[in-house]
Amino acid sequence: MKTTNQKTRVSKRKTKKKRKFLFFLIPFLLIAGAGAYFIYEYQAGLKLSQSVAAIDEDIEFNGVSDLTGKVNVLLLGVDARENEEVSRTDTIMIAQYDPEHNTTKLVSIMRDTYINIPNYGQYKINSANALGGPELLRQTISENFGVDVQYYALVNFEAFSQVIDTAFPDGVEVEVEKAMEKNIGIRLEPGLQKLNGDQLLGYVRFRADAESDFGRVRRQQEVMEILTNELVSVQGVLKSPRLLGTIQPYIQTNIDNPTVLSIASSLLLSDNMEVDTLRIPVDDSFEDRRYPNAGLVLEIDVEKNKQEIQNFLSGTSVEASAEVEVNP
Repeated sequence: MKTTNQKTRVSKRKTKKKRKFLFFLIPFLLIAGAGAYFIYEYQAGLKLSQSVAAIDEDIEFNGVSDLTGKVNVLLLGVDARENEEVSRTDTIMIAQYDPEHNTTKLVSIMRDTYINIPNYGQYKINSANALGGPELLRQTISENFGVDVQYYALVNFEAFSQVIDTAFPDGVEVEVEKAMEKNIGIRLEPGLQKLNGDQLLGYVRFRADAESDFGRVRRQQEVMEILTNELVSVQGVLKSPRLLGTIQPYIQTNIDNPTVLSIASSLLLSDNMEVDTLRIPVDDSFEDRRYPNAGLVLEIDVEKNKQEIQNFLSGTSVEASAEVEVNP
């Protein structure tokens, strides 16, 4: 027969086991609940996106993985409203995520950059997609800048407005520095304000001023950083399943779901939300020129820009690189 003390010890052991079980059970229930929420929101996003035609053609892309484990993605923005069978790329970016250091970098290549396109000769870089799709653009970047990318994501600008309105129904807060209207289909007044999808699209596409394409690239990088910070916030995380469902029909990509989930989880657990940016061509490395086959172009110092982009993506400073060359 058990004594009172023995009964008390048995009771305490059962209580500890119960508590230990609950510590495992609670996260499981949270994950299960999150999974159900994810599926519901994802399907809701798919329904919202059915009104716009999806990008569904097969695209050849022979991506090359980074030997250091970094993830490089070629981001391309095209405007399907131009009614072209194959559009020039209005936006060309290389996004890099370094899982070891939890850093995110963004390189914008200006579309008027005059450069050698393999097997075609000198053209503006935004012509590569029309001549041979994302694969030819990948080859062009690799040949001229020595940078290989593993993945691509081709985005229809019509999807941009839909995605913004879904993820941020109250708008995205932006400081509009001047009145903007020409060639963007909408009028924006200066000042700090929340922009809806159509307004934000106009903001990142505007270039009818003295800055021309340089201002447009600067605003694109600014908005990318704002959206990144918003999406990794608590509210952004809750919206992300619906957002994924919304954008899926409008994005052609070779990035698999496990890779997306891996990057997303790492970003959410990281305390570094900054996005480092670089524009190609860099300052003092180009001249404005005009050619009969291409019109007004940016003729660049290829070697200088190649060194800049490699230093930026590798994390090597220009000074350190110069020191290595002097003291091999």
